[in-house]
Formats: sequence, structure tokens, C-alpha cells
Amino acid sequence: MKEISLNILDIAKNSVKAGASRISVIITEDEETLKLEISDDGCGMSPEMVQNVTDPFCTTRTTRKVGMGIPLLKLAAEQTGGGFSIASSDKPDDHGTVTSASFYKNHIDYTPLGDVVSTVTTLIQGSPDTDWYFLHRFTGSGKSVELDTSQLRAVLGEDVPLDSYEVLKWIEDSLNEEYSEANAD
Repeated sequence: MKEISLNILDIAKNSVKAGASRISVIITEDEETLKLEISDDGCGMSPEMVQNVTDPFCTTRTTRKVGMGIPLLKLAAEQTGGGFSIASSDKPDDHGTVTSASFYKNHIDYTPLGDVVSTVTTLIQGSPDTDWYFLHRFTGSGKSVELDTSQLRAVLGEDVPLDSYEVLKWIEDSLNEEYSEANAD
């Protein structure tokens, strides 16, 4: 994929398909590295599936015989000298998945982060009943960009859907403003 934000979109949509009610996307960035963690409380995967999930020919899809999202994220991270891990549990009382990747930003094969604001907005629009938590920390400056849709729901009440144009526009504008402040020196 051309941008890490597209990987985020793909992995998070997998979490939605797994029935997750809360999905967290956490990016931690400094001058040299970018670390990504996507976690959910979905149904999880069996140990066998976790072992095989980085194989492009391992997929739960019925529309095609390949699944490229996780293998491409793993490849993108490892090409920069970074790493990849996935942990999941499908136990009835302990289920969910955590996908992590780290990238060295100065490596020639580093894939740029891309338009993460559009990615987050698209995820909320596509799954407005899911609780989304997004955090992008810049450890060098101590600044961050954060959004928690459960807090938005508490303020807006049940009668205002998160996928309404006005709410999505506010989310987009708010995230863009926070990024402008975080990137200002």
C-alpha cells in the first residue's frame, strides 16, 4: 500500500468485521520511528489463524482467495528494519486482537503515514456505532492528537448520529486543527 493510513483502514475494517465494539488506533512517533498499534475487542482469532495470518493466501474472505492487508503491513515495517507482531485471543471471556508495527522513518523504503485524518473520518462514517479511539503522540515535542467517539457520544447524546455530515465535518476539522497545533514549532 502506498500509505500507512491505508493499512490502518484495512486492519480497522477487519476489526469491525470481527464484531469489535471498541477499536483503538495509536500512533507513537519521534524523529526516527513510527509505531502503530491497532487493538480491538472483537471475536479474536484462533492460535492457528494467528500463525498463518501473515500468509497472503490465508484469508477468511469468500470473495477472493488472498488477503493482502496484514502481509503488506508486515512487509512495509520489516523493509525499514522495523518489526511486526499480532496477538489475538478467541476465548469467550478474553477476546480481541492487537496488531503492532514499527517503522524506521529514515529508511529509503519507509512508507509515509498519509492522510490519517481522512482515514479516521472514513472509519467513523462507515461504522458509526463502533467506539473509536485515536491517538497520535509526538514524543519529541510531547504533543498529541486525540479523538474518542465515546466522549463525543456522551456530549451529543443518542439522538445525534456520528455519521451525520455535521459531526463528520466537525471531527475532520478538529483533527486537522490538532495536527496543525502539533506540527507548529
